[in-house]
Amino acid sequence: MPQYTVKVKWGKEMFPNVEVNTDEEPMLFKAQLFALTGVQPERQKVMMKGVTLKDDDWGNISLRDGATLLMMGSKEEDVPREPIEKPVFLEDMNEAELSSALDLPVGLTNLGNTCYLNATVQCLKTVPELREALRKYSGGLTTPGGSLEFVASQSITAALRDLYEGMDKGSSLPPVVLVQMMHFAFPRFAEKSKMGGFQQQDANECWTEIVRMLQQKLPAKENPAITSDTASYKPRSLIEQYFSGLFETELKCTESEDELPTKGKEEFLQLSCFISQDVKHMHSGLKSKMQEQITKMSPTLGRDAVYTKTSKISRLPAYLTIQFVRFYFKEKEAINAKILKDVKFTLNFDAFDLCTKELQAKLTPMRERFQKLEEAQLEESRNVKDKKLKKDKEKEEEKKETKQEPFWFPDDLGSNNSGYYELQAVLTHQGRTSSSGHYVAWVRQKADTWLKCDDENVSIVTSEEVLKLSGGGDWHCAYVLLYGPRILELPLKETETPMITEESADTTTSVRD
Repeated sequence: MPQYTVKVKWGKEMFPNVEVNTDEEPMLFKAQLFALTGVQPERQKVMMKGVTLKDDDWGNISLRDGATLLMMGSKEEDVPREPIEKPVFLEDMNEAELSSALDLPVGLTNLGNTCYLNATVQCLKTVPELREALRKYSGGLTTPGGSLEFVASQSITAALRDLYEGMDKGSSLPPVVLVQMMHFAFPRFAEKSKMGGFQQQDANECWTEIVRMLQQKLPAKENPAITSDTASYKPRSLIEQYFSGLFETELKCTESEDELPTKGKEEFLQLSCFISQDVKHMHSGLKSKMQEQITKMSPTLGRDAVYTKTSKISRLPAYLTIQFVRFYFKEKEAINAKILKDVKFTLNFDAFDLCTKELQAKLTPMRERFQKLEEAQLEESRNVKDKKLKKDKEKEEEKKETKQEPFWFPDDLGSNNSGYYELQAVLTHQGRTSSSGHYVAWVRQKADTWLKCDDENVSIVTSEEVLKLSGGGDWHCAYVLLYGPRILELPLKETETPMITEESADTTTSVRD
């Protein structure tokens, strides 16, 4: 692998130990220079002995250890100029131009089998609390060989923050810096195929690693309504606060009646939906994992014995990640083969029967409030029989000001206080193995409107199309689902007006966008 350590001179600054791998595209080297200098790759001009480095190949540039490259370019944005454009009609636009004209969110350029990362980034972008925490994050990028020691969690968190900021500006862009940081932190993601390009990677592994890096750098939000001593759950990070749940477990030896059950607690960032011949719905796949047979050493019998492990959820996070376990290792071909089975999922998910009795009791009051609101809306709908009057009534309801009730318990910011969830993102895979095929993100924009984020192409789809992603063939199959909290919205006149104190002010309004 042609790898060199070179010097890069930029203005008055000299970076003496910059690592270069000429098996990778020059754009990734420019991403590394961006991490060092803050100059965007498209604004860089990199030269060696009068030869300018291109974006897609190394051309006539011949590197050696200790060589000096000259980089020109500034951090400042170009002065915007008024574009001179001819009018373009919708029917003449390509998908990218149509997305811009319809004010759709931007896509991400595929840098060569990086769709797994693009889809992960788009799904996580739907969590407003995560976006807010990233905007507040002040850490900078670091790279191996730079003036600062490389810290994977810091660089990946900063790269994701910068990428989201770039996406908010409204034009598709290549996630070169985040890809480079992931390659530095996790060399397996930088593996090359026999053809020389990057290999496809498992999107759920990428999701897990990014979340783990964010977990180390994004602090938990303070709950001003309580003190840390009275909190029922004490998260160490924002990820634990909004994405992490708790299991209460019990291990019972099936071969010894004399051995007492062992109880414990486990944290989870994902629930697993195991797919067997009998599993036709996501809910049954989740429940089958909640009671399983395992083999372990029995202190009573002095040998390995079969145990029944029963798990119940004692804390529900605001955002529930569910992985469909679709891949298994096939020894003969040495690949992660895919289970194509059709497993149905729903737009609304109720986790109530997966919880402990204690948590169920805590969830009941908010569930009763949802039920009361639904009954009132149903009764009102029955009373308005005329279709025109009904439509007018619906429009009137849409204009009414509403108040969003907190979706968390007062002593546990970031929890779910009802057990009700709404689907907000689906990451799908099309193909036969985890190291091949194509990944796409499907994210909810509003109501029945969803967006299909297929790398740089973003298009509008319906919830009906999303529900068809349940598998059963070579079309896209749901792989990772992200559910967010269902929000109770009440008309202002129906909400109680509590006495607002300095301590409770932040808990009486919603944190969602």
